[in-house]
Amino acid sequence: MIRLNALRLVAVAGLLGLASSAHAHGLFCQCEELPDRKVRCTGGFSSGVGVPDVTVDVIDYNERILIPGKFGPDSTFTFKRPPGEFYVLMDVGAGHVLEVDHLQIRPAP
Repeated sequence: MIRLNALRLVAVAGLLGLASSAHAHGLFCQCEELPDRKVRCTGGFSSGVGVPDVTVDVIDYNERILIPGKFGPDSTFTFKRPPGEFYVLMDVGAGHVLEVDHLQIRPAP
């Protein structure tokens, strides 16, 4: 049930992103795996505006926050990849959230 709610959030966030991108305000969050099992996520708006100090948390599938955080001045957030299943939740407020599932994180080129 909890995972189903998380999937619904992803679907809603995707729809919000599509609707918002027409107005040049869609959210994005791209995460890539770095050496030493670290992950770097870069967030922002499709308009080119960054997201410094915006909340970004690493959460397990039981809805426990594993790593709380905020995007830095350069709109990036780097963390050590936790074991098991997790997702990254970017929350800019007013119901605008975006999730990146651990399966979507690819090695850096």
